[in-house]
Amino acid sequence: GKELLRMKDRYERDFCFSPTHEEVVTDIVRREIRSYRELTLNLYQIQVKFRDEMRPRFGLIRGREFIMKDGYSFHVDRAECDREYDNMYAAYRRIFERCALRFRPVEADTGAIGGSRSHEFQVLADSGEDAIASCDRCEYAANVEKAAIGAAASIVGGAGGAASSAAALRTVATPGRRTVEEVSAFLAVPAERFVKSLVYVVDGGEPVLAMVRGDHVLSEAKLKDALGAQAVALASEDVVARVTGAPVGFAGPIGLPSAVRRVGDRALAGLVDGVAGANAADQHLVGVAHARDLADVELADLRVAGEGDACPRCDGRFVLQRGIEVGQVFHLGTKYSAAMHATVLDADGAERLLEMGCYGIGVTRTIAAAIEQNHDDAGIIWPMPLAPFHVVVVPVNCNDERLRTTAERLHDELEARGIDVLLDDRDERPGVKFKDADLIGHPLRITVGARALERGAVELKRRTEAKADEVPVDAAAARVAALVAEGLGAPPA
Repeated sequence: GKELLRMKDRYERDFCFSPTHEEVVTDIVRREIRSYRELTLNLYQIQVKFRDEMRPRFGLIRGREFIMKDGYSFHVDRAECDREYDNMYAAYRRIFERCALRFRPVEADTGAIGGSRSHEFQVLADSGEDAIASCDRCEYAANVEKAAIGAAASIVGGAGGAASSAAALRTVATPGRRTVEEVSAFLAVPAERFVKSLVYVVDGGEPVLAMVRGDHVLSEAKLKDALGAQAVALASEDVVARVTGAPVGFAGPIGLPSAVRRVGDRALAGLVDGVAGANAADQHLVGVAHARDLADVELADLRVAGEGDACPRCDGRFVLQRGIEVGQVFHLGTKYSAAMHATVLDADGAERLLEMGCYGIGVTRTIAAAIEQNHDDAGIIWPMPLAPFHVVVVPVNCNDERLRTTAERLHDELEARGIDVLLDDRDERPGVKFKDADLIGHPLRITVGARALERGAVELKRRTEAKADEVPVDAAAARVAALVAEGLGAPPA
């Protein structure tokens, strides 16, 4: 697709910059691995990737060039691949826990890479580009387009309405009103009583009519799963006109050719006195009843999850959060091995397609996500495990020999304890140094000043706190080492 970054060489031959390496690694393995005895095999690399993003944004979060750790596992059967998937999932959880990031693993769509199972690791941040639905009672979480909804909400107008109690179906003129919002205002009918109908083309072939409630959003990922399809795409205006006999904006589920498959979201169950497109220009149907008019429509979970929707695992409710994807694990199955004929001989000497897993961490994106999650108006607030330096030592006047030598001694003591320490020995005003320390985001700052030093002390300040504490000079290194160990989740050295 268009995200593949392409180039031509001097001979006008086509080349591309690698966005990911499933095909390349599969090719290596099919040439080198012959027997099941050589499996399980894990291959990984940390390198630069390239993608021709349409809208690069947020610095390192979505750039055209980024550093990524990608890994691939190869197995003789599905059970072995599932075990490794679980191992990698657990390892990724430990990695992001050790990075001291607030994150959620969420069930995700496999997207263009393919496969049957996937989890994204989402760092929670208000600026995140992904919407996540997480249960307020259990550990279930998923991308809103993937999140399963436990129970369909009742339709306004009554759930389970019988055909006998429904209003008569009739056609009304809605000149120039196409969208749910326009027709809702024109007819004074709330959006939740609408059947929003969308024509999709499935796997580049036959059209399907997909339906959700007017106040809901259709999830293409769920539609694809419900249809057992590889890909779904909104139909063109020409296809919509051919299928429905009407322009875009007036499609509806009633009166379509019998060959057109219709699938609706479960929240449409029980609809009475509803509104739908009439498959004619400038016309809609009112009085639509599920039991009478849509009883033969297939129902499935098709909509994007929303705040307060029911969790599928417990009696909890969804809370919506924003997240930045920093890692993802996939079960690829045999998608690439079948296409590239990557096989091994099993214990019986029979040829078997390799089962594959795929695992990636965005290295530069993890750094960017950490900053998005940990900052204030003054600058970055690094989590201790990710900080370039654990502590900065700031002598307020480097021209004062006593302050300078004390700062240098503290620097050397901390370095000897294995602490990443920076000595700010610039000939700058103290305010400039303090401002830069906050901007860069060092978790700890030691200030060596004349007044405190007269009392045999230095000032120790956490980046997250407004005030500093005085600490005896001779105890400062030990105190910093303890705070660093606490921040790293390890016992003091």
